[in-house]
Amino acid sequence: MTKARTELLPLNGSTLANDPRLLEKVHATGARHGIDYTNDAAVTELLTERRRTLERMQSGPLAWSGALVLAAAVVWPLLAPRVPALADDPVLSYAPAGPLLLIAVACLALVRVRWKRELIQGALAGYREVLGHARAHGYGPTHVPAWLEGRSTLGGSGKGTAPVPTYPQVDPQPTDAALWTDGSPSIPSVPPKPEAVTAYERLADEGGWHDEAGCLLVAAGAGGAIWAATSDAPLGYAALVLVPVAISVWLAGSRQGAEKQRLRAEAEAYVESVAAAQAAGVQVPELSPALRKLLDR
Repeated sequence: MTKARTELLPLNGSTLANDPRLLEKVHATGARHGIDYTNDAAVTELLTERRRTLERMQSGPLAWSGALVLAAAVVWPLLAPRVPALADDPVLSYAPAGPLLLIAVACLALVRVRWKRELIQGALAGYREVLGHARAHGYGPTHVPAWLEGRSTLGGSGKGTAPVPTYPQVDPQPTDAALWTDGSPSIPSVPPKPEAVTAYERLADEGGWHDEAGCLLVAAGAGGAIWAATSDAPLGYAALVLVPVAISVWLAGSRQGAEKQRLRAEAEAYVESVAAAQAAGVQVPELSPALRKLLDR
């Protein structure tokens, strides 16, 4: 049986309640949208349900219809002239591509409009306000999911369609640091980051080029050998030395991939422990970009 993953919220309710000034703004925002943003279970349910809704919009029947019609608009002018019944009629060979393109654009634009309306309105907009107020009060989120701001989940970069708003900074409470330094049994502590997780953060964005480089080296070696065989130039056979070089590159990539996979398992376990600490009421630190990517997948 697959273990259920502990959800890591950008901020937990106990952190929001730590500063009365922030809590007042959180309650005011929640009252406007009909949700208690300090209730972790309610916020988790909200984020899970809305993310699924947004994903369904982007991969639903209307999106597929638009993509298929767009493909038809591109392919029609290429294939229609080769069909004997259409080849002699330029109107039938090319004209249908225009209406098909308009239909495709309309479908995809409607998907985009519905997706954006769902993203920028309602309780999700209120939650982004809560995160903005929290940052202004010195409580940085552990992460902000790419989908919540309308950023691509592949790169996750850029401002996004609906970024977390920015508010004027507020002086933090002097007692806020207690959450980070108090190691008493009554207050759970943030789990220390293992060295393996730090190593994963360094390697997360490295590699990925070994397969392409190996293929290019093999192609260059084979090209040199073919040139030598067809042009009576034995020197070209020297290019075959690139083949074992390609194999060594592939092996290095395989070793790096295996190590990264091992470290990834450690990083995922660490994120799980951070989520568990957050669920126990701890204000957890902001995650690195490499660890945030694990949450966006």
